[in-house]
Amino acid sequence: MGAAPNMSVTVGGLTLSNPVLAASGTFGYGREYAPHLDLAALGGLVTKGVSLQPRAGNAPPRIRETACGMLNAIGLANVGLEVFLRDKLPFLAGLRQKGLAVVVNLYAESVAEFAELAGRLAGAAGEGVSALEVNVSCPNVKGGGMAFGVDPRAVAEVTAAVAGAAGALPVWVKLTPNVADPAPMARAALENGASAVSLINTLLGMAIDARARRPRLANLYGGLSGPAVKPVGLRMVHQVARAIPGAHIVGLGGIMSGEDAAEYLLAGARAVQVGTASFVDPGACARIAGELTEFCRQQGVADVNELVGGLINS
Repeated sequence: MGAAPNMSVTVGGLTLSNPVLAASGTFGYGREYAPHLDLAALGGLVTKGVSLQPRAGNAPPRIRETACGMLNAIGLANVGLEVFLRDKLPFLAGLRQKGLAVVVNLYAESVAEFAELAGRLAGAAGEGVSALEVNVSCPNVKGGGMAFGVDPRAVAEVTAAVAGAAGALPVWVKLTPNVADPAPMARAALENGASAVSLINTLLGMAIDARARRPRLANLYGGLSGPAVKPVGLRMVHQVARAIPGAHIVGLGGIMSGEDAAEYLLAGARAVQVGTASFVDPGACARIAGELTEFCRQQGVADVNELVGGLINS
C-alpha cells in the first residue's frame, strides 16, 4: 500500500475534499440521504432546484425506467425559497461546517427571477451556501429552461444577471445536452460571470406504451439520465474542454463507478456529479468517491488532478 493519493480539487471557485458531488434533483436537500451514507465522504452536494415560489411539478406518472437509465418529468417540484431558507438551510449549514460544499441549484422562468433568487441566496452565503448552480437546461417544463439553454445570448443574459446579484458566491451554469455543440453555451456562461459549467443535464426523451397506445409520462417528454447517456456526457465535456482551454467543468451523466468518474476527469472535468446512481444505490456517492480514490492508488496517481484533461488533445 502506497501513500494515499491527494483527492482535493479546486473547481469553480470552490476547494473540495474530493471531486465527487451529489447532483441536483437526485439527493433532495442532503438530509434525505443521511441515514444511508456518510455525507462527509462527499466533496459536496447540489441541492434540489429552488424556485422563488413552491412548485407542485408535473402530474404523474412522471418517472419511467428505461434500458440503462430512466426518464423523469418531475417538473422541478420544490418547496420554494422561503421554506428552503427556513427549513432546509440549517441542516445544509451544518454540512458546510463539516467541510462539504453546498451548491444551491436555481430554477426560474425569467431573468429577473433568476437575479432575485441569487440576491436572496447571497445573503445566506455565511449560513451554508457555497455556490449557486443555474439551471438553464431542464427539459421537463414548458417555461424558461429550454429557451434559455439553447440560445447563447440568453445564457449570457441569465449568467450576467445571476453573477451580478450573487455577490461573492461562485456561479456555476448547468448546460443542456439538447444542442449540437455545447461550446458556444459554455463560452457565453464563462464570459459573463460563471466560474464553472456543469454538463450534461438530461437528454430530452419519450417512452410509449404500445399496447395502451399512449405515452408513459403524463408530460409526454422527460429527461433521460443514467448509464445510457454517459457517452454523450463524455463527448460534450471533451468538446468544451478542447474549445475553451482552462475552463472549469463539472461533468455528469451516467456515472455509476469510480472509473466512470475518472473518465470524466480525463475528458476535462475537474469534478463530477452523481445522480441516477443514487436511486439504484443510496450510498452511491460515497462509494464512488472511495472507488475513485482506489482507482488512483492502483494506477499510481499521486494526485487526482493529474487525471484532469488527460485526453483533451486526443
